[in-house]
Amino acid sequence: MAALDRLRGRDAIDIVHGVALPSVSAFDADVPVLVLATADSLAAAAATARVALATHAAVIALVPTGAELPSDLDEDAIAGRLDPAATDAAAVSVLRSAMQLATAHHAARRSAAEAARRTQELTELTRIGAALSTERDLLTLLTMILSQSRRLANADAGSLYLVEPDGTGATRLRFKLSQNATLPGTPFSEFTIPVDRASIAGTAAVTGAPLAIDDVYQMDPALGLTFNRSIDERIGYRTKSMLTLPMRTHEDETIGVLQLINRTRRPGIPLASATAVEAEVLPFDAHAITIVSALASQAAVAIENAKLYEDIERLFEGFVSASVTAIEQRDPTTSGHSFRVATFTTGLAEAIDRVSSGPYRDTRFSRDELRELRYASLLHDFGKVGVREQVLVKQKKLYPADLSIIRHRFQVLLQKTDLVFERERADYLLEFGRAGYEDAVVQLDRRRMTQREELHRFLDAIVRANEPTVLAEGTFEELEEINHRLFVDFDGVERPLLADDELRYLMINRGNLDERERREIESHVTHTYRFLEQIPWTRTLKGIPAIAHGHHEKLDGSGYPRRLTADAIPVQTRMMTISDIYDALTATDRPYKRAVTPDKALDILHDEAKHAHVDLALLTAFVEAKVFALVGDEQRRSSGAQRSVR
Repeated sequence: MAALDRLRGRDAIDIVHGVALPSVSAFDADVPVLVLATADSLAAAAATARVALATHAAVIALVPTGAELPSDLDEDAIAGRLDPAATDAAAVSVLRSAMQLATAHHAARRSAAEAARRTQELTELTRIGAALSTERDLLTLLTMILSQSRRLANADAGSLYLVEPDGTGATRLRFKLSQNATLPGTPFSEFTIPVDRASIAGTAAVTGAPLAIDDVYQMDPALGLTFNRSIDERIGYRTKSMLTLPMRTHEDETIGVLQLINRTRRPGIPLASATAVEAEVLPFDAHAITIVSALASQAAVAIENAKLYEDIERLFEGFVSASVTAIEQRDPTTSGHSFRVATFTTGLAEAIDRVSSGPYRDTRFSRDELRELRYASLLHDFGKVGVREQVLVKQKKLYPADLSIIRHRFQVLLQKTDLVFERERADYLLEFGRAGYEDAVVQLDRRRMTQREELHRFLDAIVRANEPTVLAEGTFEELEEINHRLFVDFDGVERPLLADDELRYLMINRGNLDERERREIESHVTHTYRFLEQIPWTRTLKGIPAIAHGHHEKLDGSGYPRRLTADAIPVQTRMMTISDIYDALTATDRPYKRAVTPDKALDILHDEAKHAHVDLALLTAFVEAKVFALVGDEQRRSSGAQRSVR
């Protein structure tokens, strides 16, 4: 058809003319399509295929004048009909009308596709924004920002810088992250550059405007910028197109710089050669700049929030550390205990995360839960602020002043034996003279020495009994013997060598506290809970008071302060209990107890588990994962000893 030959190639339109009806999948999506189809080809095609074709192209039915079209042909499926024998003028008229329709079809498809793409991009930006707003870990957030920016812009590689103070009142850019799809294993190191116009990233930070460069190897001299090719040469890469955008907060402050490299024609194609770079790399167009700028704005707010969250965490961490240090300074021998218990407990939680059998095989702890557990462990003894200092720092069974009184009493009695000896010797001389004097003095001296030896033995027994023990031990027969001995005080009143209160303290068979003092020490748990309950914890930390409250409870209900049984004790608290006991047992020697070896401490813990005091499954994980090795002897020596089991 001559008219067809005249029109073909004159307009940006694809004219398809053949025996069979073409498939829609064969069309170029970027070009309008005009299809000339015979009546036979239309009749042979399925109705669905004809409808699909009509939505993508203008279809002209080539049918002789007077001939009938297939009876099942939907008139909407064709744009018109043309007699193959029609004159050129008539054919051109019909074809031009059809071409206009094809162009309209194509424009409608492109508009619909563009609208769908915009909708998808907005949906993606909304989804990404929501994800960014919930992420609190800064490195994870930065990784997400760079990954999503690259994906939206089809960028093969990218980098991210953060603005930070340089210590002089000015700021600098820190290179924080790098990604490269072609070379995914490429290592990088952090470094800083000035915030000035000497670099591409610095220029974007200074101007606050996006900077798109089609080829960094051939930059416009007017920019006054150069690209350092040494990194490309070292890793075997070709950086070509680049988009650098400042990430600015709602207060118009630049918080970082996002740099995307090599926008690709087809995502996922490696740029492993110069040929691939030339074939696949495109400049960053206006649309890419717009969409990534939108993401950069969201990213800036998310980074600002994450950094603020980090600042708050550091502030709270400092408060917790200072609080724990202040409490432990009331008793310097407890220095480091809370920090070690936190190390052991979080280590045990991480070990539980790895177990695949037993009652805790499905127990897992999130990052927030581990942080909650760590703070609860650090603050578990904070309530000791409410315990009298003399009880808190008590080292022996007797208070130092009480032992001094006993020593003074015995010293007086020792001096009294000398005075009695001298008086009896003088009385003998007055009554009997020198007759038998030498033998009498020997007898008197022997009796004096016997009395002195007995007093020394009694005092030694008292000093030995004054030493506390980790485990229950001692029968105290010597103390009872001493208590039956009497002496006459300065007022002439006969009294036992040991007062009832003195005897009661010395007969404590475990530790160094009597029942009243023990209850006062035990009250620290309740004080801790009441203090922690007053703090307006965040949602992720609200369990801290309850976790810390029960660290002296026992599974069989014999613990304190509430005598809870197993089901009522959180697993986090059970872990802390094991850590607390282990650290107390293995603490460096101190005046009121000797440290036990790690093996001995574990034996004691297993005995506690046998009596349903601690959780055997957790203790097994503690041992198998060698959690106890997380704190070494050197760290113990540098941080001080720990308190006894109370």
